[in-house]
Amino acid sequence: MKADIHPDYHFIKVVLTNGTEYLTRSTYGQANGTLNLDIDPSSHPAWTGGSQQLLDRGGRVSRFNNKFAGITFGKKN
Repeated sequence: MKADIHPDYHFIKVVLTNGTEYLTRSTYGQANGTLNLDIDPSSHPAWTGGSQQLLDRGGRVSRFNNKFAGITFGKKN
């Protein structure tokens, strides 16, 4: 391996949203630094099974629905 091309791999403290802390090794930040998480497995709906919602950012879904509202694909029986 080439010398001096790899990032520093050191210990950091990870703090979850509920206050739980643990020590791990990472290339993030400085040695003995802290990583405060805004989203983690205890609060994110992907892990907790919370309800999912379709976010309409900038009206994209509304524009799509308005644009294609009158389209039909033949006669309905």
